[in-house]
Amino acid sequence: MGKRKVTSKVDPGFLSREKDSLIRRNRQVIYLNDKEMAAITEYCSRFKVNTKSVLFRQAIMEKVLKELDENHPTLF
Repeated sequence: MGKRKVTSKVDPGFLSREKDSLIRRNRQVIYLNDKEMAAITEYCSRFKVNTKSVLFRQAIMEKVLKELDENHPTLF
C-alpha cells in the first residue's frame, strides 16, 4: 500500500494573497563607515553569513519589535 497524499484544505486564493503580501517591494539604503563595514564583514565571515540583507533585516526587525513591545501604549 502506498502513502496517501495529504491535501491542504486552505483556499488557494488565500494562499495567493498571503504570498503576495510577503513580497518585498520597499527599498531602503543604509550607509556604513569603514569600521562598521569591517565589523559586518568580520561577523559574516566568522559566522558564515552569505546574505547581508538577511542579517540586516533580522537585526532591524528584532530591535523594532522589541522597542514596540517595551513601549506599548498604556491607558494610565
